[in-house]
Amino acid sequence: MTSVLTQPRPIRLKGRSFLALALTPELPFEEWLARLDDLASRSTGFFMRRPVVLDIGGLEIDRSQLRDLVDKLGTRHVRIMGIEGARPSLLDSSLPPAMADGRPTSDIEAPVAEAAAQSATVESVAAPALLPAKAAPSIVVTEPVRSGQSLIFIEGDVTIVGSVASGAEVIAGGSIHVYGTLRGRAMAGTMGNASARIFCRKLEAELVAIDGYYKTAEDLGADLRGKAVQFWLEGDTFKSGSLA
Repeated sequence: MTSVLTQPRPIRLKGRSFLALALTPELPFEEWLARLDDLASRSTGFFMRRPVVLDIGGLEIDRSQLRDLVDKLGTRHVRIMGIEGARPSLLDSSLPPAMADGRPTSDIEAPVAEAAAQSATVESVAAPALLPAKAAPSIVVTEPVRSGQSLIFIEGDVTIVGSVASGAEVIAGGSIHVYGTLRGRAMAGTMGNASARIFCRKLEAELVAIDGYYKTAEDLGADLRGKAVQFWLEGDTFKSGSLA
């Protein structure tokens, strides 16, 4: 009886699926890193607190090149928490672990540097996502999205009654409606919905994206800042216009 009562309880292991960025570097790495630096300079803090998967599939590199690339990304505050597409001989205990079977979403086409977004087994954990218990075609959030928070709803539209703070992000499979000020990042149509739109009462955004097409703060234009604005796609062209 005593031995039964003193046995330790088993550890419970649970599987979960989260959202991450997947970077797909190109050779030569120095040129690719320069383009990445340009993207980061256009959207301050873009990679901060974001988990990143490094996809090196198809690259003919050795372990020292891979380790050097991971180190250089680390100096840029890009945290690589998994490597996809690597031959087993490339990886050792000094490198992030191998990852596989990531479920892709739409690619992200940044203005100069390039990055790809895909579903993987990680998520930004800086703050909890403000999601309801049950999935629905759309959700309404009645509180502000604060700095560091990620609101993710890939099933449909997101309506935010308040504002989106700088350093916060909203990711939706459908359209995004912000009835306050949009200061952070808004990414609509992330599951390949090119008809999605972004609406906001006051534009101060760091970055907006629809179906992988991006505009950073410097690309938005001074004539739209502080105004009620909508964004949409016409073919491959990212369009914007005042709602006033």
